[in-house]
Amino acid sequence: MKKMITMLVLLIMKEGTESSGWSVTFENLNPCALKGSSVEFRCSYNYRDGETVKNTSWYKGDLKDGIWKRVDLSDLPSYENRSEYVGDQQHDCSLVIHDLLYSDSGYYYFRFDTKTYGWRSRKSVYLSVTELNASVSPKRVRAGDNVTLECRTSCHLSSTVWFRDGHPVAKPEFRARVEDSGHYLCALQGQESEQSDPVALDVQYPPLNVSIEVSHPGPLAEGSSVNLTCSSVANPAADSYTWYMSNVSSSGSSSMLQVGSGQVLSLPSVEASHAGLYLCQARNSVGENNSTEWLMTLYQTDNSRFILLVSTGVKVVIVLLLPLVIIWVWRKRPNSAVDEKEHSHDYENIRRG
Repeated sequence: MKKMITMLVLLIMKEGTESSGWSVTFENLNPCALKGSSVEFRCSYNYRDGETVKNTSWYKGDLKDGIWKRVDLSDLPSYENRSEYVGDQQHDCSLVIHDLLYSDSGYYYFRFDTKTYGWRSRKSVYLSVTELNASVSPKRVRAGDNVTLECRTSCHLSSTVWFRDGHPVAKPEFRARVEDSGHYLCALQGQESEQSDPVALDVQYPPLNVSIEVSHPGPLAEGSSVNLTCSSVANPAADSYTWYMSNVSSSGSSSMLQVGSGQVLSLPSVEASHAGLYLCQARNSVGENNSTEWLMTLYQTDNSRFILLVSTGVKVVIVLLLPLVIIWVWRKRPNSAVDEKEHSHDYENIRRG
């Protein structure tokens, strides 16, 4: 008799056995969730009226030595403080697993025990733990080229959203601008805290905002030194600089004359011929751009003014003294033969008879 009762109990506990009023139902049989997020197994169970539930347990299927076994989650250290039974001992058997790991993927089962019987779910819940993989194509573009962002995962999830350096991205397809360079990542809408690893987009463009910086701004003194530095914003950085100065021909037309190369144009001793308009051209592998023109002007120093005054004074003195000198020279010239005869003081000797 005892043996028959034992066999009856085993028959009732047999996996997949259905009995009137006894069941376990899973609402989401194949959930898929992101690594690091949480997932809920929504579950309900029923039993015969008059029974009282004494214990509930969740198990995970595990293949050991070729034998499929069910291991109680409470016996698995990796689930400690991560698995949370949110059901009750009435009819709700839902389970939540937090901070998901890849190793959490697998089959899960539910069991409940009453005072009389133990019941195991016939079906299982299969959990897939995945991650988001962001990609940008192409990874290196020129301003104006088309860019496509793609967020991939191993299972079908809700719509995704994109961020660039923490800022939302409106569309996953766009025409690249200078400011679009940065690191992109995707996330599930409503689960923005779980994000993919970032991927970089490099937008290249020719030199922009090309400008000239002057070591000594304002009018320059002749003989002084000055450095002109060409700067720009470019990707990749400008690797070639050329300096030009306006050249005015005798006909009045102007042209630009190359006067140097390199990021810095150094003039150790400014001369009058250096005065004029300057511009620099910055170039990289994408293109080139010119700066606005800068006008170099010169002024005369105090010494220059003194020399000019002295020079002018000398010229005035020469102009004033020149007539007097001419008169003096005129008066000092030799007398003519007639004058010599008229003004001669020599006497002739006269003989007396």
